[in-house]
Amino acid sequence: MVSQYHSELIVKVAETRDKAAFADLFDHFAPRLKGYLMQKGADAAQAEEVVQDVMTTLWRKAHMFDPQKSSASTWLYRVARNRRIDLLRRDKSADMDTDDPSLQPEAPPDVSTAMDARLRESRVRLALKALPPEQEAVVRLAFFTGLSHSEIADRIELPLGTVKSRIRLAFSRLRSALEADAAVDVD
Repeated sequence: MVSQYHSELIVKVAETRDKAAFADLFDHFAPRLKGYLMQKGADAAQAEEVVQDVMTTLWRKAHMFDPQKSSASTWLYRVARNRRIDLLRRDKSADMDTDDPSLQPEAPPDVSTAMDARLRESRVRLALKALPPEQEAVVRLAFFTGLSHSEIADRIELPLGTVKSRIRLAFSRLRSALEADAAVDVD
Protein backbone atom coordinates (compact mmCIF):
# COMPACT_ATOMS: atom_id res chain seq x y z
CA MET A 1 0.00 0.00 0.00
CA VAL A 2 1.52 3.33 -1.15
CA SER A 3 0.30 5.41 1.80
CA GLN A 4 1.72 2.93 4.32
CA TYR A 5 5.01 2.97 2.40
CA HIS A 6 5.21 6.77 2.69
CA SER A 7 4.36 6.62 6.37
CA GLU A 8 7.18 4.14 6.88
CA LEU A 9 9.56 6.48 5.04
CA ILE A 10 8.65 9.36 7.36
CA VAL A 11 9.26 7.11 10.36
CA LYS A 12 12.71 6.26 8.92
CA VAL A 13 13.48 9.96 8.53
CA ALA A 14 12.37 10.56 12.12
CA GLU A 15 14.28 7.67 13.64
CA THR A 16 17.50 7.49 11.60
CA ARG A 17 17.57 10.68 9.47
CA ASP A 18 17.46 8.38 6.44
CA LYS A 19 18.43 10.56 3.45
CA ALA A 20 17.28 8.02 0.87
CA ALA A 21 13.84 7.85 2.48
CA PHE A 22 13.68 11.65 2.50
CA ALA A 23 14.70 11.78 -1.18
CA ASP A 24 11.92 9.32 -2.07
CA LEU A 25 9.40 11.42 -0.14
CA PHE A 26 10.65 14.61 -1.78
CA ASP A 27 10.48 13.13 -5.28
CA HIS A 28 6.96 11.89 -4.69
CA PHE A 29 5.38 14.77 -2.80
CA ALA A 30 7.15 17.94 -4.01
CA PRO A 31 5.52 18.08 -7.45
CA ARG A 32 2.13 17.05 -6.06
CA LEU A 33 2.26 19.67 -3.32
CA LYS A 34 3.30 22.33 -5.84
CA GLY A 35 0.34 21.44 -8.06
CA TYR A 36 -2.01 21.50 -5.08
CA LEU A 37 -0.77 24.93 -3.98
CA MET A 38 -1.08 26.33 -7.49
CA GLN A 39 -4.65 25.04 -7.66
CA LYS A 40 -5.27 26.98 -4.45
CA GLY A 41 -4.05 30.20 -6.11
CA ALA A 42 -0.33 30.33 -5.42
CA ASP A 43 1.94 31.34 -8.30
CA ALA A 44 4.75 28.93 -9.25
CA ALA A 45 7.45 30.74 -7.24
CA GLN A 46 5.30 30.98 -4.12
CA ALA A 47 4.26 27.32 -4.46
CA GLU A 48 7.91 26.23 -4.74
CA GLU A 49 8.80 28.31 -1.69
CA VAL A 50 6.03 26.68 0.34
CA VAL A 51 7.01 23.19 -0.88
CA GLN A 52 10.62 23.80 0.18
CA ASP A 53 9.37 24.90 3.59
CA VAL A 54 7.10 21.84 3.89
CA MET A 55 9.91 19.46 2.99
CA THR A 56 12.26 21.21 5.44
CA THR A 57 9.57 20.79 8.07
CA LEU A 58 9.34 17.12 7.16
CA TRP A 59 13.08 16.71 7.70
CA ARG A 60 13.13 18.66 10.98
CA LYS A 61 9.84 17.51 12.48
CA ALA A 62 9.32 14.00 11.15
CA HIS A 63 9.22 12.83 14.77
CA MET A 64 5.89 14.68 15.14
CA PHE A 65 4.22 12.53 12.47
CA ASP A 66 1.92 9.90 13.93
CA PRO A 67 0.91 7.23 11.41
CA GLN A 68 -1.94 6.25 13.73
CA LYS A 69 -3.54 9.69 13.36
CA SER A 70 -3.12 10.38 9.65
CA SER A 71 -1.51 9.25 6.46
CA ALA A 72 1.74 10.76 5.21
CA SER A 73 -0.05 12.65 2.45
CA THR A 74 -2.70 14.04 4.81
CA TRP A 75 -0.01 15.27 7.17
CA LEU A 76 2.11 16.88 4.43
CA TYR A 77 -0.85 18.50 2.66
CA ARG A 78 -2.03 19.91 6.00
CA VAL A 79 1.44 21.38 6.62
CA ALA A 80 1.40 22.85 3.08
CA ARG A 81 -2.05 24.33 3.56
CA ASN A 82 -1.07 25.89 6.89
CA ARG A 83 2.16 27.33 5.45
CA ARG A 84 0.22 28.88 2.58
CA ILE A 85 -2.25 30.44 5.04
CA ASP A 86 0.69 31.81 7.06
CA LEU A 87 2.15 33.33 3.88
CA LEU A 88 -1.16 34.94 2.96
CA ARG A 89 -1.48 36.42 6.43
CA ARG A 90 2.05 37.80 6.27
CA ASP A 91 1.35 39.33 2.87
CA LYS A 92 -1.82 40.96 4.16
CA SER A 93 -0.05 42.36 7.22
CA ALA A 94 2.60 43.92 4.95
CA ASP A 95 -0.16 45.88 3.21
CA MET A 96 -1.57 47.25 6.47
CA ASP A 97 -1.81 50.99 6.97
CA THR A 98 -0.20 51.65 10.34
CA ASP A 99 -2.20 54.89 10.62
CA ASP A 100 -5.47 52.97 10.39
CA PRO A 101 -7.55 53.97 13.46
CA SER A 102 -8.50 50.35 14.08
CA LEU A 103 -4.80 49.55 14.66
CA GLN A 104 -4.30 52.35 17.17
CA PRO A 105 -4.39 51.58 20.90
CA GLU A 106 -7.62 52.29 22.68
CA ALA A 107 -7.88 55.32 24.88
CA PRO A 108 -7.57 54.47 28.56
CA PRO A 109 -10.94 53.79 30.15
CA ASP A 110 -12.66 56.56 32.05
CA VAL A 111 -11.78 56.25 35.75
CA SER A 112 -15.38 56.58 36.89
CA THR A 113 -16.49 53.90 34.41
CA ALA A 114 -13.78 51.54 35.67
CA MET A 115 -14.76 52.19 39.29
CA ASP A 116 -18.43 51.58 38.47
CA ALA A 117 -17.51 48.31 36.78
CA ARG A 118 -15.50 47.16 39.82
CA LEU A 119 -18.33 48.08 42.17
CA ARG A 120 -20.86 46.25 39.99
CA GLU A 121 -18.58 43.20 39.84
CA SER A 122 -18.19 43.07 43.62
CA ARG A 123 -21.97 43.41 44.10
CA VAL A 124 -22.62 40.61 41.60
CA ARG A 125 -20.13 38.39 43.46
CA LEU A 126 -21.93 39.12 46.75
CA ALA A 127 -25.30 38.36 45.16
CA LEU A 128 -23.88 35.08 43.80
CA LYS A 129 -22.66 34.06 47.25
CA ALA A 130 -26.14 34.73 48.65
CA LEU A 131 -27.67 32.12 46.32
CA PRO A 132 -28.40 28.63 47.62
CA PRO A 133 -25.27 26.50 47.02
CA GLU A 134 -26.92 24.32 44.34
CA GLN A 135 -27.93 27.42 42.32
CA GLU A 136 -24.57 29.13 42.75
CA ALA A 137 -22.82 25.95 41.55
CA VAL A 138 -24.77 25.72 38.27
CA VAL A 139 -24.36 29.46 37.57
CA ARG A 140 -20.60 29.21 38.11
CA LEU A 141 -20.37 26.15 35.84
CA ALA A 142 -22.41 27.86 33.14
CA PHE A 143 -20.79 31.28 33.15
CA PHE A 144 -17.34 30.95 34.63
CA THR A 145 -16.48 27.53 33.26
CA GLY A 146 -18.50 27.93 30.06
CA LEU A 147 -20.26 24.57 30.19
CA SER A 148 -23.54 24.04 28.37
CA HIS A 149 -26.63 23.03 30.34
CA SER A 150 -26.31 19.42 29.22
CA GLU A 151 -22.60 19.34 30.15
CA ILE A 152 -23.49 20.67 33.60
CA ALA A 153 -26.17 17.99 33.95
CA ASP A 154 -23.62 15.31 33.07
CA ARG A 155 -20.97 16.72 35.40
CA ILE A 156 -23.15 17.03 38.49
CA GLU A 157 -25.32 14.03 37.59
CA LEU A 158 -28.69 15.79 37.57
CA PRO A 159 -31.50 15.80 35.01
CA LEU A 160 -31.19 18.56 32.38
CA GLY A 161 -34.53 20.05 33.45
CA THR A 162 -33.29 20.43 37.02
CA VAL A 163 -30.17 22.24 35.84
CA LYS A 164 -32.24 24.61 33.70
CA SER A 165 -34.66 25.27 36.58
CA ARG A 166 -31.81 26.04 38.97
CA ILE A 167 -30.26 28.47 36.51
CA ARG A 168 -33.61 30.15 35.90
CA LEU A 169 -34.26 30.48 39.66
CA ALA A 170 -30.73 31.78 40.23
CA PHE A 171 -31.18 34.45 37.54
CA SER A 172 -34.46 35.53 39.06
CA ARG A 173 -32.85 35.86 42.50
CA LEU A 174 -29.79 37.64 41.11
CA ARG A 175 -31.98 40.09 39.17
CA SER A 176 -34.06 40.84 42.28
CA ALA A 177 -30.98 41.30 44.47
CA LEU A 178 -29.24 43.56 41.97
CA GLU A 179 -32.37 45.64 41.28
CA ALA A 180 -32.78 46.18 45.04
CA ASP A 181 -29.11 47.21 45.37
CA ALA A 182 -28.98 51.01 44.96
CA ALA A 183 -25.23 50.85 44.20
CA VAL A 184 -25.76 48.80 41.05
CA ASP A 185 -27.05 50.37 37.85
CA VAL A 186 -28.94 47.42 36.33
CA ASP A 187 -29.60 49.07 32.94
